[in-house]
Amino acid sequence: MQLCRHRLEPGEIDHELIWLAVSVGSLALATVWFAVGLPWPWCVFHELTGLPCVTCGMTRCAIQFFHGHFLAAMKWNPLVFTALCGVTTFDLYAFATLTTRAPRLRISFSTKRAKTFVRVSVILAFVLNWIYLLSHWRDF
Repeated sequence: MQLCRHRLEPGEIDHELIWLAVSVGSLALATVWFAVGLPWPWCVFHELTGLPCVTCGMTRCAIQFFHGHFLAAMKWNPLVFTALCGVTTFDLYAFATLTTRAPRLRISFSTKRAKTFVRVSVILAFVLNWIYLLSHWRDF
């Protein structure tokens, strides 16, 4: 796995602009959703089984995160908390890169082993998060 920097080539997809717009747009949509008083999302898996799914607590985690209650957010869903930290970091990077027109960072996987390691790590993170949620299922 390598991290490299390069200038955006003509015709190349501007991932920083696209994903910054998607994350800011999603935040705006969620804010309007709750400000208008639309119903909270509900989980079919939780309704059928009474157990939390892999993303249970995601909405409450996000609300706590954006209110600055990071410990409470992490308790609701550690995986979502980690993802929100990552998205926030990426958004700051993307904003700085777009405003300064700096070279872009790209991750490249040079071997199949590196790709496999990342895939297994992501799956393991989901499994460990679900185990955590199942051990705290009474909170949901």
